[in-house]
Amino acid sequence: MGDEKIHVYFMPGMAANPSIFKNIDLPKAKFEQHLLQWSVPKKGITLSEYALEMTTHVKHDNPVLLGVSFGGMLVQEMARHIKTRKVIVVSSVKHESELPKRMLFARYTKIHKLLPTGLVNNVELLAKYAFGETVTKRLELYEEYLSIRDKYYIDWSLDNIVNWKCRYCPDCLVHIHGEKDAVFPIGNIKDCIPVKNGTHTMIIHRAKWFNEHLPTIILQ
Repeated sequence: MGDEKIHVYFMPGMAANPSIFKNIDLPKAKFEQHLLQWSVPKKGITLSEYALEMTTHVKHDNPVLLGVSFGGMLVQEMARHIKTRKVIVVSSVKHESELPKRMLFARYTKIHKLLPTGLVNNVELLAKYAFGETVTKRLELYEEYLSIRDKYYIDWSLDNIVNWKCRYCPDCLVHIHGEKDAVFPIGNIKDCIPVKNGTHTMIIHRAKWFNEHLPTIILQ
C-alpha cells in the first residue's frame, strides 16, 4: 500500500441522504471518505442492476464499502461487481435468515404492498419505515436526514428489502450491529461486532464509537 490512502465509500440507508455520516471523521492521513447517495431507480430495475450502476460512482480501486441498513444490502450487491478491500455493513443484514419474521411474512403475503407509501411526505411515517423509530421530538433532524420522498423509490426499496436473498457474502465482510436495533433485532444476527445500546440510527447517534473503532476495523 505504501503511503496511498484507503478510500472509504459510505452508502446511507433507505430514504436517507449522506448527511447521516456528517459526524464520521476518519484520520485524513490514512483514509479518504466518499459519500454515495440514492437516486430514484429506473422502472423495473433489479437491486443487482442498480448496484452495478452504483459502482460507476466508485472511482478508486479496491475500496472499502460501508453501507447502513438497506445501504448495507446494496454494498454487498455492489461487491459482486467490483473488487473490494472490505465491505462493512451497519444496522443491516447479510443473509435472508437475519431478516425479522415480519419481513419474511411480508415476502409471502405481499402485505408490504399495502403500506401507505403515498404518505411519504409525512416525515413521522417515513422515519418509521426508514429508522424503525416513532419520531415525535426530533422531526427537524429527521427532515434533514430523510430527503428521498419518491413513492416509487420507497415501494421499490421495501420490496427489495423483504425479498432480498443474499447470493454473495464476501470474505472481507464485517457486520456492526446495535444491541437495541428495532428494525433488525440482534437476536437474528450472527457473527457481528455488537454495539452496546446501539439502535438502528447509531451511525448518527453513536458517531464517536465509529470514529474510535472504524480505522482498526478497516485495517484488520
